Amino acid sequence: MQKEYGGFIELEHCHGHMLHEDGIKLNSAQNCLRYLIREKGIRTIWLPYFLCESVAEGCRKENTEVKFYHTDETLRPVFPDQIGEDEWMYIVNYYGQLREDEISGYRDRFARLILDNVQAYYHRPAADIPTIYSCRKYFGVADGGILSGIQPSAQEYETDLSFDRMEFLLGRFEKGANAFYSQYVGNNDLVGTLDIKYMSKLTENLLHGIEYDRIREVREENFRTLDEELKEINALALTCPAAPFMYPLMVKNGPELRKKLIGSRIYVPKLWPMDYHSDLIETERRLADNILPIPCDQRYTAEDMRYISSVVHNYLNA
Repeated sequence: MQKEYGGFIELEHCHGHMLHEDGIKLNSAQNCLRYLIREKGIRTIWLPYFLCESVAEGCRKENTEVKFYHTDETLRPVFPDQIGEDEWMYIVNYYGQLREDEISGYRDRFARLILDNVQAYYHRPAADIPTIYSCRKYFGVADGGILSGIQPSAQEYETDLSFDRMEFLLGRFEKGANAFYSQYVGNNDLVGTLDIKYMSKLTENLLHGIEYDRIREVREENFRTLDEELKEINALALTCPAAPFMYPLMVKNGPELRKKLIGSRIYVPKLWPMDYHSDLIETERRLADNILPIPCDQRYTAEDMRYISSVVHNYLNA
């Protein structure tokens, strides 16, 4: 495109530090996995049952056979007794709770390993393990994923465009979430259908303008505040990871409490409802039903966390 001079001024160009700058920057986390499948020639992959259906769908788009394994109630993998020599193991770092020594142990056990750090954006890539990150799970961008741990492909891909996906983010900046929730859901659905492309210039520019250190401090303070207030009722024993994704509160009556919190304008999602599996996955269904992912991100303060905790205690003690 020929350079333009004059005219109206566009969005400012950001030149700050970007986490995982040296990774392969693509348009979604799912497409990071598809890219990896192509580069490594992955024909069979093991996924946890406790995962978004779109991950398995992405694998099948690449004609990769999908097998499943279980997750226990500490959010750790329950591996199959044995896997084939050419099969790959996909491990999810739920809420950033995996320790470095655990990940190293998995690497020693499996020659072909992929780490999903979608819920652990600030965790450093583990040596020699392809690692996947999702930008939009942590920051105000409409798309974007980063793949670390492999060399870039010799195959050329187009660069994506994001400008027409930004309305729900711009709208929420000036209005509440409810007014743009349907657009947010629509964008989630759309991102799951995207062809593999490089990250858009718009998304990458926004990621260069983020205060990563401040966000890490806020998320960690908020997580610790929630844990101080809620750990006695939480069935999960948690450690505070680097820049936590959310605070997973596991209680026996999760569905009822979720409804009450949403009624108080505390929007707690149900991640991966497991409705698409016909297998016997009682543990995974309990995790999906009873884990309440409480927001603890950079939009909030410790005072907000104490308010949310008080609402939880009030409902449970009613």
